[in-house]
Amino acid sequence: MAVVEWKKDESVALVTMTNGENRHNPDFVKDMLGCLEQIKADADIKAVVVTSNDPKNFCLGVDINWLGGRMGEKDMESIKKWMYGMNDVFKAFLLFPKPVIAAINGHAFGNGAIMACSCDFRFMRADRGFFCFPEVTIGIPFLPGMIAFVRKALPEYKFNEMYLTGKRVGAAELAQHGIIEKASAGQDELMADAVGFAKTLSLKPGIFGEMKKRKHKAIIDIMDREDPPYVDSLFLMVQD
Repeated sequence: MAVVEWKKDESVALVTMTNGENRHNPDFVKDMLGCLEQIKADADIKAVVVTSNDPKNFCLGVDINWLGGRMGEKDMESIKKWMYGMNDVFKAFLLFPKPVIAAINGHAFGNGAIMACSCDFRFMRADRGFFCFPEVTIGIPFLPGMIAFVRKALPEYKFNEMYLTGKRVGAAELAQHGIIEKASAGQDELMADAVGFAKTLSLKPGIFGEMKKRKHKAIIDIMDREDPPYVDSLFLMVQD
């Protein structure tokens, strides 16, 4: 069963993560990239909304159980392949030739919050969920590319606070600092806001994709040049 699915809502592709906490593992990479390729090829689609069907969580990030199992088996090649795959997901959002909007319907932690930052726009429920980067408390540092593209979504002073403290932030605070477009009152309003906004966008994918490519060139260069040494050495955790 797919862990990411999509359907059309007029000119909008509604991408739904369907696996509860929506942890990132190889199945997530495969299904998300597969959906995005199908959407890219559909000329009728003008924008994309990414959300979750879980009532509590948008995405809680890395699948720790899968990662721990692979580490226990000393299957480092699978871990490296997955890390490069996640970078492919982030790059797909950063370079997607149609607007990508995250509809954050619950908790977005770690890789889930990072993924939301790779999208072009973000909406979030005001009545449920926190947005945070707990990596500093669990000992898994950002890759250089992650730092680069999260900075495009957060003002530097807020990125510094959240990155170095792991602070949990709600939608109202995110809206106050321009990290999301709107803190929506509830689930129905969230989807109405995100999909309604997406339907206002009818941009030519050629020029839109080129503008994103130029805008994010430095980020992609960092991901291609600086991330591999960390991935290849599996510099995943830092301990005292």
